[in-house]
Amino acid sequence: MAGLGQKLEVRQGQGLVMTPQLQQAIKLLQMNNLELAEFVEAELEKNPLLERDERSDGPAEEPERKAAERDSEELSFSPDAPDKASEALDADSEAMYSDSGADMVGSGSSTATGPVDWSRAGKGGSFEGEGYDAAANSSRAKTLHEHLHDQLAELALNAADRMMAAHLIDLADDDGYLRADLDETAGKLGVTRSELEAILDKLQGFEPAGVMARTLQECLALQLAEQNRLDPCMAALIDHLPLLAKHDYAGLQAACGVDNEDLDEMIAELRRLTPKPGLAFGGEGARGIEPDVFVRQSPDGGWAVELNTDTLPRVLVNNRYAAQISRAAKGDEKAKEFVTECAQNASWLVKSLDQRARTILKVTSEIVRQQDAFFARGVAWLRPLNLKTVADAVGLHESTVSRVTSNKYVATPRGLFELKYFFTSAIASADGGEAYSAEAVRYRIKAMIDAETSEDVMSDDAIVDRLLADGIEIARRTVAKYREAMNIPSSVQRRRMLKRTG
Repeated sequence: MAGLGQKLEVRQGQGLVMTPQLQQAIKLLQMNNLELAEFVEAELEKNPLLERDERSDGPAEEPERKAAERDSEELSFSPDAPDKASEALDADSEAMYSDSGADMVGSGSSTATGPVDWSRAGKGGSFEGEGYDAAANSSRAKTLHEHLHDQLAELALNAADRMMAAHLIDLADDDGYLRADLDETAGKLGVTRSELEAILDKLQGFEPAGVMARTLQECLALQLAEQNRLDPCMAALIDHLPLLAKHDYAGLQAACGVDNEDLDEMIAELRRLTPKPGLAFGGEGARGIEPDVFVRQSPDGGWAVELNTDTLPRVLVNNRYAAQISRAAKGDEKAKEFVTECAQNASWLVKSLDQRARTILKVTSEIVRQQDAFFARGVAWLRPLNLKTVADAVGLHESTVSRVTSNKYVATPRGLFELKYFFTSAIASADGGEAYSAEAVRYRIKAMIDAETSEDVMSDDAIVDRLLADGIEIARRTVAKYREAMNIPSSVQRRRMLKRTG
C-alpha cells in the first residue's frame, strides 16, 4: 500500500480575472441613461477629482473651453478614428478597452445606414422640427410599468403584436390611462386601427382592473365587467356621469330605468371603484421612459442614429486639482495612495462612459440597418434577426449585444421601442432568397384570417398554399402552432362563429 505524502506542483493556465474595473464596465453597459446619470452622480460625490462638465460649446465659450481642456482630461468622440470604437465591452475579453485617447462623453454622434459617419451632430437628442415629446412616451410609476410588462411576457403574442402592446403600455400615463390617439399610433406602426384595438383589448384585461382605459367611463366599465356587475342599468349610469356630477337624480332614474333606492345602491357601488388605477403603483413617483438613442430619416433617404445627449452625463478628470493634492500630500503615503486611486478610478470611469456610448451607437446603427424595412413600412416588415448576426457585424460578443439591447430604448418616427424587440426568428424562403421574419409571417397569417368571410374560411393547408404562392415555405404544423399561439380557433370553429355573427 502506497504511503501518503505531500508534494508541490507548478501549473500554468489561463483564466479571466474579473477586476473591479471590469465589473464596473459591464455594469455601466447594462444601465439605461437614467440609471447611468444616477450612478455618475454618486461617483461625483465620492471622487474629488471628478467634476461635471457644464460648459457649452458656443463660440463665446471657446477660449474658456480651450483653457479648461489644458487642465482637465475630457472624453470626446474622435471623428477620425471609427475603428477604435469597435473594441468589445465584454466579460469574455481580457482587454476591455484600449488607450484610445478619446475625450468627451455626451456629444451626440450621428450615423446613417449603411456607411457609418462618426461625425459630431450638433445638439444631440433633438430632431430639428421633430422634437421628442417625452410626455407622450411617459410611463406610469416604475412598479406599474414592470407589472404590466410582466403580464405582457406571459401573453402568447407574436413579436409584431408584442411590439405594439409594449408601445401602448409605454404610452399610458401616471393614472394608468391610455390617452394617445389610436389612429395616429396605428399610422406610425403601419397597422390598422382595428389591429391596434385588438391588442388594446388584451391589455385592458391586465391587472389592476381598469388599467389602459381611454376614458373614465371605460375605466369604470372595465372594473365593473371584471366584477361581473356591468348590467344595462350600470352601463346607463356610467354613460350619464355628467348627470351624477349635477346631482340630477331624477334624470338618472329615468336614464337607468330604476327607482330611487336602486339608484342609491348603484351610486354607492360606483363610488367604491378606483377612477385612477395606476396611482396605486406610484408610491415612488412617476418616472418617464427616456430614450437612449434617437433614429430619424436623413435627407439622403437613410436613417440617422444619434445618442440622447440630454440624459448622458458629461464628466471631466481635473488634472490640475490632482496635481495640487499630490504636492500637498508629499510625505503622506496614505494621502498619495488615495489620490492615485481616485485618479485611476476617474480615468477609468471617463473611458468606460465613452466606450459605452460608442458601443450602444454601433449596435443600434446595425439594428437600424438590418430592420430598415420596419422603419420605412411598419411592423409587418420586421426581418429575422438574432444577437449573433448583429454581434458578428459590429465585432462584439453576443453577450455584449445582449447587454446593450436590454433596458435600452430607441425613439423612432414610429414610436418608442426597446432595442430587444427588434430580434426575431426566421422562416426560409421558398425560392432560396432572403428569409422571412417569423413574426412577419404570423402577421400575414393573422391578416388572412381577419379577412375571412363565412363562405371563405381557410384551413391550415390552404394558408400554407397561399403563403407558398407568396414565396414563403412553411409547414402546416407550423401554421397551426402560430395560429394557436395567437389564440385563433380552427377553421371549423371560425366557420361556425362567422355564420352565427353573419
